[in-house]
Amino acid sequence: MSQSPSRTPAASSSPAAAAQPPSSSPTLLTRLLTRPEIGALIAAVVIYIFFFAVAPAFRSPEALATILYASSLIGIVAVGVGLLMIGGEFDLSAGVAVVTYALTAAMLSYQFNLNLWVGVILAMIFSLFVGFINGYLVVRTGIPSFLITLGTFFALQGVNLGVTKLVTGAVSTENVSDMEGFPSAKALFSSSFTIFGVEVKITVIWWFLFVLLATWILNRTRIGNWIFAVGGNAASARAVGVPVNRVKIGLFMGVGFLAWFSGMHQLFAFNTIQAGGGVGQEFLFIIAAVVGGTLLTGGYGSAVGTALGAFIFGMTQQGIVFAGWDPNWFKAFLGVMLLLAVAVNLSVKKYATSRKA
Repeated sequence: MSQSPSRTPAASSSPAAAAQPPSSSPTLLTRLLTRPEIGALIAAVVIYIFFFAVAPAFRSPEALATILYASSLIGIVAVGVGLLMIGGEFDLSAGVAVVTYALTAAMLSYQFNLNLWVGVILAMIFSLFVGFINGYLVVRTGIPSFLITLGTFFALQGVNLGVTKLVTGAVSTENVSDMEGFPSAKALFSSSFTIFGVEVKITVIWWFLFVLLATWILNRTRIGNWIFAVGGNAASARAVGVPVNRVKIGLFMGVGFLAWFSGMHQLFAFNTIQAGGGVGQEFLFIIAAVVGGTLLTGGYGSAVGTALGAFIFGMTQQGIVFAGWDPNWFKAFLGVMLLLAVAVNLSVKKYATSRKA
């Protein structure tokens, strides 16, 4: 074969070379099919069309606002959980942690007669500390994060109930709506605003912002490259200089921060917190990430896909209500969607790998 440079007339005028398209330029369809969130996007469109057809109440702008709000309650924490799963780890304590941080802010402020903002900030510091402890134990002991955070789950659940009952004599906090700092905190974490005559919760906007930030981190920063590398193969990542331990600990702290944020919303939305809440929510966060294209094995996924997974849940949960069906069917939907998502995600990953080979 000639080694002449491509600028020579003989090489450039070759009919075979001119007729053969470059093999390194994938088509638009190929690029779309290799995106981790494509399966969730297709599922979201199909489910939306289905409920749009069978439930007239589903078609109103107010219904969409309700769906987005329900999605944001799952989606905010799911953003952090999704990034953590891309990094190859799990956090089973995220659900009860939401309640823990809300209880911390409410009880510290009420019992010590503090401005609510003091309790809010102290709860945030505590959330970062718990995330740090989870991550530190995982990287230092080598025990799977599934077991470490399962232990944290039970510890926080017991503390939530035990301390709340010890301090308040009940299983819920006092009403904080009359305390100093409540109006401004509520405005940040749980206010509403009107768009085209439709009331929208501010958590929807926060959810979108967190998704955009996570997408930027994953796709445009060195930290994003580190997250994918750590989740794909931690040993190889460490060999090329990636600070594996710091990345993992940072991801656990990110989950803690978003759990704190969600907890603040619950506190200022309802003015009081039930100590036994949050159990089971951790599975919704994980399933949202998996439905959105994140692999359970790590190293593959996206924040947009996780957001789509949360939107699918919010849409189905509210769509069943709008259709007048038994809400218990939502649990069946979760199981079916999880199995289908795992199968689709593995197929997409295999296809993406074959195209890059």
